[in-house]
Amino acid sequence: MKKLKVLLKEIKDFFLNEDDAIDDKEKEYLDSIPKQNSFGLISMVLGGVAFTFGPTYGFIPVLSIVFCMSTYKSFDKEKEDNPWTFYIGIALSLIGLVMYIQGVTHHLIL
Repeated sequence: MKKLKVLLKEIKDFFLNEDDAIDDKEKEYLDSIPKQNSFGLISMVLGGVAFTFGPTYGFIPVLSIVFCMSTYKSFDKEKEDNPWTFYIGIALSLIGLVMYIQGVTHHLIL
């Protein structure tokens, strides 16, 4: 589990955009503002995909729930805004899984 946390932190640091054109004072101010966890946003999008396509393809909600639960540990209360993106992703994935189990499907018009 510790290796997973280290790996997630490295991925997160890799995708953070560092800009050298700003002053130290501006950078300090920007660092003080709480930001959104990028894994939370991915979890919410995967939850939406699981809700949309999960009733047809049952493996999508399962994978989404596993991803949401494993990346929830990367949430830092001091640096990041809120964990609701994780909660929404988990809830949508669970709804998609329950719909798959019960055999209920959406009538999507694409």
